[in-house]
Amino acid sequence: MNKKLNVSASPHVRSKDSTSSIMRDVVIAMIPATVVGVVNAFVNMGASVGINAVLIIVVSIATSILAEYVYEKIVKRPITIGDYSAAVTGLILALNMPPYIAPWIPALGCVFAIIIVKQLFGGLGQNFMNPALAGRCFLLISFAGPMTTFFADGVSAATPLAVLKNEGVAAMTSQYSMISMATGMTPGTIGETSAIALLIGAAYMLYKKVISWRIPVTYIATVAVFALIFGSEGMFNFEYMLAHVLGGGLIFGAFFMATDYVTSPITPLGQIVFGVCLGLLTGIFRIFGGSAEGVSYAIIFCNMLVPLIEKFTMPVPFGKEKK
Repeated sequence: MNKKLNVSASPHVRSKDSTSSIMRDVVIAMIPATVVGVVNAFVNMGASVGINAVLIIVVSIATSILAEYVYEKIVKRPITIGDYSAAVTGLILALNMPPYIAPWIPALGCVFAIIIVKQLFGGLGQNFMNPALAGRCFLLISFAGPMTTFFADGVSAATPLAVLKNEGVAAMTSQYSMISMATGMTPGTIGETSAIALLIGAAYMLYKKVISWRIPVTYIATVAVFALIFGSEGMFNFEYMLAHVLGGGLIFGAFFMATDYVTSPITPLGQIVFGVCLGLLTGIFRIFGGSAEGVSYAIIFCNMLVPLIEKFTMPVPFGKEKK
């Protein structure tokens, strides 16, 4: 009886989950999108591009792990490559690459992501923005041409969102069906093209309780409503809205990047607010901006809003009045 009355230091409720088990589940969840992306590269762009896509993935993961290991060795910090966080960063960045880009370009992005964005701010848990997305934005600025040029059957081809923005729904549906966008047989980065593969991975993470539904569902729903109201094809054009949901990196970003533990709010209300902010910014960037995409910049910008969101959405402790 006396043991039951003992009070220890917090936390009083502990989980069996660890950083390595959570990160391992994220890697597993990205396998379907990775496989579909590589198959798409082999089928639609040839064996050489398919092999290059595999090389991009391998090089990106290896570079991220090596960069983390070397930096921690140099500054004499504990080696943390066993927690899989560096591998997750490398895989996410690789899946954000066109399949025919030179592998040294994503490798450079991985070094930037791991050392500049993650390690220089103190390592895992201290970075103020998603390292993989920061690496991608760094590459978009530095290598705009290779990062935004896509091919199909050996010739230059616009992504579904680019066709939608520049030529409209009719032109887009004449080139790409909603089924091809859902299955992944369209031009785009390695990991963003197949909505079905991404949703399979998302379902796995939700089942394992690695992520909550609040951020991704609120994010996607906000983009959908924004596209219905402000779409260039007129209000309540559901085909236009569906193209925005299935096209580009929205589903990939919503489930695999916006839900990053370190750079997203921990409060339930804050996660809803975060998702709405992400959706509004993505809608503005896509519909009113110069680019057809906008997920990466929206997430990075909202990462910097997280402290402010948490400040105003933190629950009041029991027995205390809200100021």
